[in-house]
Amino acid sequence: MSSSDEHSARDHEFKEVPSPKGTPAQHLELEDLREVKLSLTAELGRCTMRVGDILNLERGSVVQLDKVAGEMVNLIVNDVLLGKGEIAVIGDGLHIRVSEIIGAGELPGAAAVEK
Repeated sequence: MSSSDEHSARDHEFKEVPSPKGTPAQHLELEDLREVKLSLTAELGRCTMRVGDILNLERGSVVQLDKVAGEMVNLIVNDVLLGKGEIAVIGDGLHIRVSEIIGAGELPGAAAVEK
């Protein structure tokens, strides 16, 4: 077989795919989405640093954030502000106690979290 035969187009007949049994749903229900995983972030704070300062970071360096101890942290789901909470230490782990859920009507300007 020559190399031009290997790359030539051939006719092919496809079998018909049978329709699924039953009537398909017209839309998703909330229950259909319960197992979808989303990314939740608890934002402790932010800061702005010069490149030189970042390059000088080493083990033991302390970075000052824009929040004070005890201040509520933002709870962000897939880059959208969901609510606020307080940090709770349980055993050796950090947890968030949800204090406030922000509804869609309360979200400023479509609710994307400012970066």
